[in-house]
Order: sequence, then C-alpha cells, then structure tokens
Amino acid sequence: MKRISLTQYLVEEQRQHHSIPAELRLLIEVVGRACKTISHSVGKGALGEVLGALESENVQGEVQKKLDVISNEILLEANEWGGHLAAMASEEMEDIHPIPNRYPKGEYLLVFDPLDGSSNIDVNVSIGTIFSVLKAPEGMTEPTEKDFLQPGAKQVAAGYALYGPQTLLVLTTGNGVNCFTLDREMGSWVLTQRNMQIPAKTKEFAINASNQRHWHAPVQRYIGELLAGSTGPRGTDFNMRWIASMVADVHRILNRGGVFMYPADNKDPSKPGRLRLMYEANPMAFIVEQAGGMATDGKKRILDIQPEKLHQRVPVFLGSRDEVALVTSYHQEAV
Repeated sequence: MKRISLTQYLVEEQRQHHSIPAELRLLIEVVGRACKTISHSVGKGALGEVLGALESENVQGEVQKKLDVISNEILLEANEWGGHLAAMASEEMEDIHPIPNRYPKGEYLLVFDPLDGSSNIDVNVSIGTIFSVLKAPEGMTEPTEKDFLQPGAKQVAAGYALYGPQTLLVLTTGNGVNCFTLDREMGSWVLTQRNMQIPAKTKEFAINASNQRHWHAPVQRYIGELLAGSTGPRGTDFNMRWIASMVADVHRILNRGGVFMYPADNKDPSKPGRLRLMYEANPMAFIVEQAGGMATDGKKRILDIQPEKLHQRVPVFLGSRDEVALVTSYHQEAV
C-alpha cells in the first residue's frame, strides 16, 4: 500500500476540496512537528528528567508537571516564527500569547492544551496534545482575548496527538477525520486511517465514577440505567472504561464507539463543568461530529456555545450519537 505523508494528504485535500490554504497547511505541519518533539520528550521519561511536578500552578490552579511546561514551550517556540499566526492561547497560560513583533503575522489563531491527562504522566499511561485553529477576525490589528471567543463551529481545523504505544495524530479540517501514525525511524506522519466513523450505538461509557455522589439527577438516571445492565430498562450490559486522559478516552470512542461524560455536578457549584471549552471541548466536539458522533453540554450542541472567556468551563457529553442524544434528552426533560 502506498504510504501517504501528512504533507501529501494536506496538499491533496486542498486540490480536491479547496479547504486547506497554503498558510493553514504549513501551520498544521508546524503543529505536527511540535507534537513529534513532545512525543520524544514523553518517550524519554525519567531518562530525560522530565517526570514529576514543579512548585508552580497554572492559571487553572492545578499543579504543573514538568512535561506540562516543556510541552507548552515547545508549541510556543515552534509556532512563533512561521508567519501563519496572529496569536496563540494555551490552557497553561492566563493570557493570550501574541506573535512577537520580530516575526511576521498570519491570519490564524492557535489554541491548545499542551499536555492532556497530566495525572497519567508519571505512571506511563497515554497522554496527549489537543489543538484548535480559528481564523482571526477581519480587520484585526492587535489580537486580544476577545478575538479568540468564537463558537466552536467556526474552527477551521482541530486535532490531537496521542502519545501511547504508537504516537498518533488525529486531524479534521472540516472534511472528515483522519489518523496519522508517527514513523519513528523516518520521523514522518503517515496516514493510517481514513474517514474515521463513530458507531451510532455502543455498549461502553466513560465517566469518573468517584464523583457519583455529586452528580445531578439526569446523570444519576442515565448511569443508573446503564449499570442495571441486561435486567434493567436498557436491556443491555454496558462496560465502563475510564483512562483519565480525554485524548485517550476520545480516541477509543473514535475507533469502537462509546460515550464520554464529564458532567457538571454539585461538588463545586461555582464551576459549571470541569473541562475547558476552548482547549478541550470545542476541538474534541469538532472531531467527534466530523466522525458522525454528537457532542453536547447536556442541553445544547457544544459547537454552538458562544465563549465568554478564554478559560471557560463546560459540561461535556460526546461520542456515539444515540447515547449522547439520550443523556441530553434527560437533561432537557429536567429543565
């Protein structure tokens, strides 16, 4: 079988669908190269002295791992000089990162979670990088936070890298979802899965069950029905899978179906959800919808949410269409 590189795929997509201008193609390639560098650091582990936590906290109030900071720096440095971006925003930084004046400016905005699933770093469980690309507003001169606050439906590209037994890059530019595997010997991304599709039905779900006592009634109802198994109202035995790394959980769902949930709950009523809209929910919702799935906040489509701030949190229900539609209907009935 002919091996197709990431560059060849992007060029052919532009020829067929006119959806990937040269500047966007180069931006995606630079992000891909940065993810290769992060993969190398992750793979070194203790040998590279990159494990463990720092004494600092990020803007989310979370203790930063060494690899969080390293990955953030890799993405910033890789994307500053190319001329494709006007600014970047990272889950690890409070404010946006404008492109320094010494470099040319581009027409895109890059948003990323440099290392998703940080709690898994030191125990050698799969982690990843999530990214989203937006078009800078027309007439923008000096980028501000407001320029980033666009609904997820306006994303022009989104993807994630998964650092596991293989290093993978999953990408959408609005014309389906494709998966590339890093050929470590050649140092290149090779297309290994085309047009990934999430099965509409599933027997698997992913949720942090330790929060059960805090869940709202619609989630209690839905999970209760799943756990009742073949003798319950669903008449089917469901399995729970939870990796505590959104990238790894979503990748499993892309390949064999399932529903991923991180609902709002009563544990901390001041937080409307756990996951960040801009850095996690929007790019993953874009990917899931492009793969035939569904993504809501329990009441409405995630990609229709108008962001109000850069680090906004939202509840997330995404994956196989039938299950997401059902748990969403339970929330809508409870209003």
